[in-house]
Amino acid sequence: MAQDRPTAAELLAAIADMLRDEAIAVLDKAEPRLGFQMRVAVNSLAILEREARLGPDADRREQQRLVTLLGRDGSLDELNRELARQLRAGERDELDAALMAHLEATIADKIAIANPRWK
Repeated sequence: MAQDRPTAAELLAAIADMLRDEAIAVLDKAEPRLGFQMRVAVNSLAILEREARLGPDADRREQQRLVTLLGRDGSLDELNRELARQLRAGERDELDAALMAHLEATIADKIAIANPRWK
């Protein structure tokens, strides 16, 4: 529930912080392979935290861009399927400036979730 604290994003961040700050150093000394696996788990938790925090707004922006681009309403999945159909049918290509702007914005949102330090 949105009014409950801590939020899912806050819980994920707290778990990732604790594991990063407490567990990784201990595991690196005692069991390096587990230390590496813990780093992978912590990075995964960070992605989940960003997805919980940033994902809904990113999805809303993507859906709105698709509505504008395609000229019709629908769910995000339906609109993406229609765009994919148009691309496969050759009805849109890289010369479509509106399409390219949509793809660039969508990719930027996905990168912000997956790896915000990537430039």
